[in-house]
Amino acid sequence: MSVFDRRDHLEEPQLESWFNPKKRPDVIATTGWLAPVLWEGTYDREVLEQYYKRLNITVGLAVFATGNFSSESLRRFIKSANKYFMVGYNVIFYILADGTSNLPYLELGPLRTLKMWRLSGEEMTYEDSNLRNMNNMRYKIMEHIQYEVNFLFVMTANQIIKNHFGVETLGRSVAQLHAWWYFKQPREFPYERRRKASAFIAFEEGDFYYHSAIVGGTPLDVLDLIEHYIKGIIDDRTNELSSTYERHLNKYFFIKKPVRVLSPEYNWDPRFKTPPEIWHIKVAWQPRIT
Repeated sequence: MSVFDRRDHLEEPQLESWFNPKKRPDVIATTGWLAPVLWEGTYDREVLEQYYKRLNITVGLAVFATGNFSSESLRRFIKSANKYFMVGYNVIFYILADGTSNLPYLELGPLRTLKMWRLSGEEMTYEDSNLRNMNNMRYKIMEHIQYEVNFLFVMTANQIIKNHFGVETLGRSVAQLHAWWYFKQPREFPYERRRKASAFIAFEEGDFYYHSAIVGGTPLDVLDLIEHYIKGIIDDRTNELSSTYERHLNKYFFIKKPVRVLSPEYNWDPRFKTPPEIWHIKVAWQPRIT
């Protein structure tokens, strides 16, 4: 196990020192299991900066450049992450790509490092491709990433970071609320409803619906999520079933509650009318570039 990932090595700061849900009575700012839901106005980043600066942490950001991805989309994502993601901290960008010939030139600022890994494999269905990607991420965490970073985020490239994505988001396990489903009732969520499926959640159960575009935590916690997803896919195949990665992710966070929950401000779709609850859009979907 990496010394970075020992649970007693990097304690989290006291919640009451930097988080105040009473400042946002208009939204759900605390979960039923008392995890903070991060909205603008609820946190004091300066307190967290004082805490994390002395620890000299490194944060990883992994992104897949696979399938029909656009090199311009990837360039825009990395450019925005270089500007706004964990400013002032050591960051390693991990790009897992089908090939390197169509990857754009990426110029990074200080404290930023970029690593590219090539994934092999022929054309496959979306879910098979996603399983391949997660298998590759699993091995990269085990062989490299857990020894290089304290925290890891896995994001999709079809986003633009538009405002500071900072240390308030750090925690053992981090989940992103889905912008569309946040305003719906749990019974309406598109959970996996087939009882024999590994990702099954009953209609009378559920907390939130999480988006697969952003997940994070310590490398070993992200690894645990990936391993549960892979096991779920394998178990489903014995029953001739299949389910999406996002549904497996929602089942995982239903069982193992995240310690940080990112509000829809961290993943907003600009096609939706921005409601008054959204004060500052941190991350936005970018239009598909062909």
